[in-house]
Amino acid sequence: MKTVQTKREREKRMVTEMIKLYCKKQHRVKKGQLCDQCRELNEYAQLRSDKCPFMETKTFCSNCRVHCYKTDMRKKIRAVMRFAGPRMLLQHPVWALRHVIETKSEQKKLEGQT
Repeated sequence: MKTVQTKREREKRMVTEMIKLYCKKQHRVKKGQLCDQCRELNEYAQLRSDKCPFMETKTFCSNCRVHCYKTDMRKKIRAVMRFAGPRMLLQHPVWALRHVIETKSEQKKLEGQT
């Protein structure tokens, strides 16, 4: 069983990689770097993950029923996820497949509770 800290760190790493991929393709920055706007979004996402009280009971923020992001930041992170999500299969296939499997597992658990 993964510890809360391990899950938190894994989610933070995944979000950072997705933001880097988005920034590289959309804002034309060098690989591994972030523009100011994406750096701000990443810092905000990391902070939200650090403060999440639900980390034990969720797989990823995308599965959470409590959306703690401010409206403008939620729109930005959703744009990143829509863009980078499918592209993660090419960039980080193991991470992407793990995310899909864990998301489906989490959805089944939630359906069983209702």
